[in-house]
Amino acid sequence: MSHYDLIIAGGTVVLPWGIVQTDLGIVDGRIASLSVGAADAAHERFDARHLHVLPGLIDPHVHLRDPGDASVESIPTGTRAALLGGITTVFDMPNTKPAITDAATLDWKRDYAPRESHTDFGIYVGATRANTPDLAEYEQGRGVCAIKLFAGSSTGDLMIEDDAGIEAVMRAGARRIAFHSEDEYRLQERRKLFSVGDAFDNHRIWRDEECAFLGTRRIMALARKTGRPAHILHVSTAEELDYLKDFRDIATCEVLVNHLTQIAPECYETLGALAVMNPPIRDRRHYEASWAAINDGTVDTIGSDHAPHPLSAKAKPWPETPAGLTGVQTLVPVMLDHVNAGRTSLGRMVDLMAAGPARVYGLQGKGRIAAGYDADFTIVDLGARRRITNDWIVTPAGWTPFDGMEVAGWPVAAVLRGRVAMCDDMIVGPPCGRLARFAGERIGD
Repeated sequence: MSHYDLIIAGGTVVLPWGIVQTDLGIVDGRIASLSVGAADAAHERFDARHLHVLPGLIDPHVHLRDPGDASVESIPTGTRAALLGGITTVFDMPNTKPAITDAATLDWKRDYAPRESHTDFGIYVGATRANTPDLAEYEQGRGVCAIKLFAGSSTGDLMIEDDAGIEAVMRAGARRIAFHSEDEYRLQERRKLFSVGDAFDNHRIWRDEECAFLGTRRIMALARKTGRPAHILHVSTAEELDYLKDFRDIATCEVLVNHLTQIAPECYETLGALAVMNPPIRDRRHYEASWAAINDGTVDTIGSDHAPHPLSAKAKPWPETPAGLTGVQTLVPVMLDHVNAGRTSLGRMVDLMAAGPARVYGLQGKGRIAAGYDADFTIVDLGARRRITNDWIVTPAGWTPFDGMEVAGWPVAAVLRGRVAMCDDMIVGPPCGRLARFAGERIGD
């Protein structure tokens, strides 16, 4: 007879090689057995009958605004939202105030995040012209998931829009770089065509398909030239998705849940500013291309691009309203609804939201249910029927673009390194997050 710290019993478990009904045994925060015997015992048992047990799901694209304005979002509130939504690990973007671009801010975040986070945590470091010589060192730092380069749609020194500057970053280090790839030159030129107070649908006309496609073509040319692997974030056009198929040796890509769920122009008519994000939500042709790319394997990861703004800021006329939507808490319910609707399979969803981020970013010990891996699980009820509402959202901004949406499927529990951290819409215990581990980290950093 074996003894475990926790047994997850009776669940339908999504393993890398298939979906089976089995009991899982956890010891010291790691998966010890995928076939617990009837006579085996545990300090704690979780009854997962009629539920599906997924590897702990990852949101690799969040903006938790910390350091910044805690009345909008912070690491404590944002990771609480993530955990309530069934996410066990997040990767947080660097465009905070101040930005995470140097050793001092990176060290601050490495110290602060594990103390306050309800999930495990990865940190992006922002690329700037000034810190380019140091990026090879920063990317090897403890808890660093990637370097993030804003080739468009950012401010201050986080913007590197020219080919020479981007190439210099690509030659500084070896790990995969994450890119916001809209073309800043085209964005600035087209901005002159619009006026304050124009309809919100003009957001997608301003930031048109060519803005995104041109940015991605430029980055792929530089990736090929330098041999540096690239991850194109929030790909939003049919043209990019088709083009990237010829760069699978050097490039991976992400699609956002909003581009898989909302369609223009209807979203702007119903949501107004609450549909304004970058890159913009596009028309049905791009929506259908995104789903085709999900199901043919072109897409590697799905993220939320959780980027909250207060409703008071969102109330400004376009284009003064800030771009960005809440999403980390709603990512899993919305994707489960897509699975139930037959748009993709549960196994494919797990690959995109667990194994995929682990592969792309070199995340260690997570992303699959296998012996020796971290005992992170997202436990879902595929038969649940719920309505997403603003009053469920714990982000201080207090709203979701999916308010009122009825979904089929819901995260009912989350286990983080062997501890039940969320159950039945309740956080269990204090924050217990840690910095995630990535391939190539310097030992002792």
